[in-house]
Amino acid sequence: MTALLLLFVCLLLGMLVRRFASPPAGTVHGINWWVINIALPALVLEQIPKVRMDPQLWFPVAAMWITFFGAWALFALLGRRLNWSRGRIGALTVVCGLGNTSFMGYPMMQALHGKDGLALAVVADQLGCFPLLASAGIVVASLYAGREPQPRAIVKRILTFPAFVALVLGGIAGLLGGWPRLAEDVLDPIGATLTPLALFSVGLQFKFHLGERQAIALGLGLGWKLVLAPLLCLALGIATGIGGLVLTVGVLQAAMAPMISAAILADEYGLEPPLANTVLGAGIVLSLLTVPLGNILLGSGSG
Repeated sequence: MTALLLLFVCLLLGMLVRRFASPPAGTVHGINWWVINIALPALVLEQIPKVRMDPQLWFPVAAMWITFFGAWALFALLGRRLNWSRGRIGALTVVCGLGNTSFMGYPMMQALHGKDGLALAVVADQLGCFPLLASAGIVVASLYAGREPQPRAIVKRILTFPAFVALVLGGIAGLLGGWPRLAEDVLDPIGATLTPLALFSVGLQFKFHLGERQAIALGLGLGWKLVLAPLLCLALGIATGIGGLVLTVGVLQAAMAPMISAAILADEYGLEPPLANTVLGAGIVLSLLTVPLGNILLGSGSG
């Protein structure tokens, strides 16, 4: 309960600072730089060697792919029926197909399931959501913005991302028996900065401005991201015999709020940025309720 309270407090602090304190220009950029380039790699380095090889580990990764490509199929179909612009279809696909599995997923899974849940959240994010953002996410954004995807840039973006490099190094360390105690004692406090800073940053960036004729798109987008996608992943997990914490974390990561980086991507490619930011803001607030509720309905990973 204390860990969940920390999430709410850090998010609220960010929102209050944004509203009343006028933080210096570049604050968000500086915090995000630390989180992405220092705290996140440190957390990955610490956690990956502790992941026990389990044949069920395909599930949290597959859940991320199902969420993304399911969103693409759904919104392409709905877009044709509802006469949506290509920008709206692309925005909903990217923002509602990619979850906030690191900035929010890591701290929430750690709050709900401790270090074991956090380690599985890292697997879902680093092998599922991040590669999707850097590859299929950019392809979709390019297609719906009328641009040509650049495969070389996509591959470079994946291979040079600090957390991906940390994932490879952490995997090697795990094969060699893990890090020495001294290394863990250094990595642990650095990685621990991710939770308060990431949620504080989310609060600083929070926006909610419902524009004209956006309500239906907002409802359909969040209906997929927060409800239908995790239910589809749950059905797949049960049908294939996945259980326990692997099932719970995989489903909850699929149910996570939309990814901040996905909204930034939509903005960069001109995919209806006001809608993308509205979906992001509403999704963050709602997921703080729907994810813990989903955790309760799943039995908190037991069984």
